[in-house]
Amino acid sequence: MKKILFVIDKLELKYFEFNKLVTNFWLIKELLERRCEVYITTIPQLHLVGNCAYAKCYETFENEDNIFYKNIVNDKKIDDFELVIFRPDPPVDTNYINATYIFDFVHTKVINSPKAIRSFNEKLHSLMFAEYMTPNIVSSSMQDIETFLKEHKQIVLKPLNQCFGNGVMYLYDGDPNTHTIINTVTANETTLSMVQKYIPEVKQGDTRVLTLKDKVLPYCIKKMPGDDDFKFNNHCDNYIVKSDMTAQDLKYFTPIAQKLNEIGIEMAGLDVINKNIIEINITSPCYFIKEINNLYNIHLEKDITDSILTTALLSL
Repeated sequence: MKKILFVIDKLELKYFEFNKLVTNFWLIKELLERRCEVYITTIPQLHLVGNCAYAKCYETFENEDNIFYKNIVNDKKIDDFELVIFRPDPPVDTNYINATYIFDFVHTKVINSPKAIRSFNEKLHSLMFAEYMTPNIVSSSMQDIETFLKEHKQIVLKPLNQCFGNGVMYLYDGDPNTHTIINTVTANETTLSMVQKYIPEVKQGDTRVLTLKDKVLPYCIKKMPGDDDFKFNNHCDNYIVKSDMTAQDLKYFTPIAQKLNEIGIEMAGLDVINKNIIEINITSPCYFIKEINNLYNIHLEKDITDSILTTALLSL
């Protein structure tokens, strides 16, 4: 029986049961159905004793098609697990970075590699694939951003370490709130931000392209903007639609999957508009399993679980 540890978000632990919107729900459920022993923990429950890494964790179980955990704390050596799935949500703050340091003392296979996550900012390091992106700059300078705005007329500003669209601003040339918006996003020119040319087709949604190891999955969805926003901000079925991958699309994005896998990022979600990458999600990428299963009449969690269990076997 394989022993697997999931490092999940504190909020996800609070609402662990019944949360079928969460990728971890489906993966844990599938692993339990395959008779794996699955435990969950969070960043504050990780610790070192000398140079040995431990996790205070909870054993999970399935009952009536839902997953639960036993409210009994187990203090386990992380190397006693055959695989760790590292998926706390951003922001990648000091506590998050410190958690990745704990895994410097772990020899068990970890997906995604905490070292890789530590070295990869989801917005800034998208520039590893600059040829797939629209014009952009990373800056905290009012002058730099205003010059970029003058050139491209419409732009989007993104804090580097936020998530779920928090703090993302749209700005057009001549907007009377230009200085206020730039100062807000850059914390008065003290914090670097990603600034991208606005893509008008965002009104028709952005596509979540999913990578798994060195492959691009043939299933994807389009995330539609909310009624009161220019971007996706409401995770419900009304704002998620099917978006088929063509053979050309699969070929086009495969080099990205291969490069990410090479640096230790085996699970990622590319946010794409008109084949332009706007962000690469690597910390806890949502695979939209419930929605993809319904739209394609498949069981995506089985494919993902096949892949991660193969990884566990190869790492032994």
